[in-house]
Amino acid sequence: MATQHKIAKGVKRIIRPFAVLLAVVFAGSVPPPALAGDILFGTDSPGSFSYFAGRAICRTINRSGGDLNCQVIPATSGTHNLTNLNGGSLDLALLDSRLLHDAMTRKGRFQFLDIRYDNLGVLLPLYQSPILLVARADAGISMLSDLKGKRINIGIARTTVRDAVDLIMTAKGWAKPDFKLLEELPATLSQDTMAFCHGNIDAMVHIGVHPDSALQQLMDLCAAVPVNMADDDISRMIGENPALSPINIPAASYPGIKKPVASFGTTILLVASGSLDDDTTLAVMAILAKHQARLQNIHPALGQFSVKPADGPDIGIALHPGAAAYFASQGN
Repeated sequence: MATQHKIAKGVKRIIRPFAVLLAVVFAGSVPPPALAGDILFGTDSPGSFSYFAGRAICRTINRSGGDLNCQVIPATSGTHNLTNLNGGSLDLALLDSRLLHDAMTRKGRFQFLDIRYDNLGVLLPLYQSPILLVARADAGISMLSDLKGKRINIGIARTTVRDAVDLIMTAKGWAKPDFKLLEELPATLSQDTMAFCHGNIDAMVHIGVHPDSALQQLMDLCAAVPVNMADDDISRMIGENPALSPINIPAASYPGIKKPVASFGTTILLVASGSLDDDTTLAVMAILAKHQARLQNIHPALGQFSVKPADGPDIGIALHPGAAAYFASQGN
């Protein structure tokens, strides 16, 4: 018996350290749970205005003194952000109204996707993204109808530039034979702007907020001029597409522009996953409202940003319950 007791004690002495070691190894192999206050915020790629605005919002949330921790997650595709937001992998994202409307109605690049985007809730419209036609000063293009018969860049397939050009072409009833040249140049390595500056194309489309230093440089170095797109066909197209809005680019945006330039474009919306709890959403809304003036002042494109019920585009996505609760608490 004594011998068996000694053997048992020896075995315990051998096993115990291994048991402790295994417990430590196992614990180290399990990732720590995410903090309850973590917010993953989807934006476009670094260098975009979406990324800039998303970082500004995250900084505002992180400096609010609460227990929320916001982190920007950039992506090269709005569809990537939309799908991850719908699946709950992202909590918030900045998304384009046309992308959202196409996803909800299964149009465009979503027509063959068997995905229901029903786990989304809008918080606020954040800023507008105008579609601006830019022409060479010597090209004889002073209005949209002058574009016919010219050399233009339509961008490469499945890009925002190509989508915008397709909108214009469809609205005007134009086709490839109506133009002297249709180039398919990407913005990478400035291939589109180089062709513009060398006189290989007469016009191109610019998409983004204003003022834009890149567009200013194109105007200064390559005699680019913005083209007024006040046009009956464009107005009709806007009226038939709830994701689009008329947009006037202020004259003060660029030196030498003496009056506003009529354009159109989309709205960039702050959208939440339906999986984001109402209390966190309400807290985010309160933080944005408290620091609204600071956010408005970081760039003219955010100058109209306002934390209040807004007449955003009717794209078939309801207000997030947390945002609705915030507006109700403010008597709205």
